[in-house]
Formats: sequence, C-alpha cells, structure tokens
Amino acid sequence: MPRLILFNKPHGVLSQFSGAPAGSGETLRDFIPWPDVYPAGRLDKDSEGLLLLTDDGQLQHRISHPRHKAWKTYWVQVEGEPQASQLARLSQGVLLKDGPTLPARVRALPEPDLWPRDPPIRFRQSIPTAWIEIAIHEGRNRQVRRMTAEVGLPTLRLVRVAIGDWRLERLRPGEHRVLSLESPSIPRRAIPVPRGSRPPRGS
Repeated sequence: MPRLILFNKPHGVLSQFSGAPAGSGETLRDFIPWPDVYPAGRLDKDSEGLLLLTDDGQLQHRISHPRHKAWKTYWVQVEGEPQASQLARLSQGVLLKDGPTLPARVRALPEPDLWPRDPPIRFRQSIPTAWIEIAIHEGRNRQVRRMTAEVGLPTLRLVRVAIGDWRLERLRPGEHRVLSLESPSIPRRAIPVPRGSRPPRGS
C-alpha cells in the first residue's frame, strides 16, 4: 500500500537525504525515520513548509511533474506594500530570464499565524512588509522568489502551505504526518509523528 508523508520542512534544511556537502546543514535524514521514501518535488534550503515524500514511484511522479498541474500554494512575506498592479502582474504571469511564467492565483493575505522563523527575518526599519498568497503549477527553480522580485516585491519569507489537496494544517516545523493510501488520491488514515519517533516494526 503506498505511503505518503507530509513534512513541515524547517528553514535551513536541505530537501535531500544524502549527497549534501559537509557543513551544509541538516537534511531530511535528520527528521524522517521512514525507509525507502523520496521527496516528490523540492523546497529551497531557505524556504519552509509542506514537503511530500512517498515510497511509490508513480505517486511521486504524479505529484512532482508539472504536466499533472498540481497547484502549489505559498504564503509569501514581501518587502514593500503590494499594489493592485503588482498583484495583477503576478497573476497574469511575469517574464523571467528563462521565459514567461504561467498565470498564477494571487491575493493579498492578512498576516498569518505562523511559528517564528529561526533565524528571524532581517527587516529594514524604514520599509514596510506584507503577506501575499501565490499558487502556481510550475516547478522552476526559486520561481516564486524570482516572480516577486520581478514586480518589485522582494521575498523575505516563503512558506508552502499546500500541494494540491494536501495541506500543512497544524504540523509544526520538523514534524511529519504519515498517510497510508488505498489509492494515490484517497487518504486511509493519518498518523501525526513527532520528530525523533521511529517507524513501527515491520513498516
């Protein structure tokens, strides 16, 4: 039976189990005790939030490949006060060095109730900040950060809160939840697992 793991990746953690250069920081191996699971997609080291892992290759491909158009939703703290024209540009798609982005779902967001980031964001006292929600279904490198920078709203903090129908919900940084799936789209049971727990014998 396929297994899917929802993980709240903390800031500074690499989205890989091995191959990280010495001194590069924590990896998934420091948080995920389940054997033979692999990330379905990635999150940059300096981004936080939902990362999906699975032991099913077909499910991994369905989640991560842009052809399947799984919407990925981010809460983004930006420098500056977003104007309607800037949000419109983001929603219509912006021109990056590697080509135009597809249209996105964008809206202004009240400051969300999130955990404090470690290390804290460095603010510039004279410049306000704001939050926006951006949903995309592409998978370019650092795409959301590049999009906001292109319209004059540099990203200060980026948290992924959903991939398709899977949501971060109440997972704290470093925690994961295990879903045993009867099919790739139907959750059978969800088991919250705190950091440091080991898989049950026989898993």
